[in-house]
Amino acid sequence: MTRTAPARATDLAGLPPAFVDVGSAETFRDEDVAYASRLWQAGGQAELHVWPGGFHGFDMMAPQAAISQEARAARVRWLKRLLG
Repeated sequence: MTRTAPARATDLAGLPPAFVDVGSAETFRDEDVAYASRLWQAGGQAELHVWPGGFHGFDMMAPQAAISQEARAARVRWLKRLLG
């Protein structure tokens, strides 16, 4: 397995749960969606969010925007569920 870039791995079985979020205008959007799909196909858990209109780094470039706040809140909720 490739530890530095899990998306390049041929076998995704046994990976820990993943939170995958990406903006719909992100260059790597399709790769991120495909990675989450591959995790599901391997029997893994993934939570996928595609943020409408989001571009690379939208949450850091516009931290006060509603979409940025929603994206950060979704990450925190996932972590809280995961860590119980």
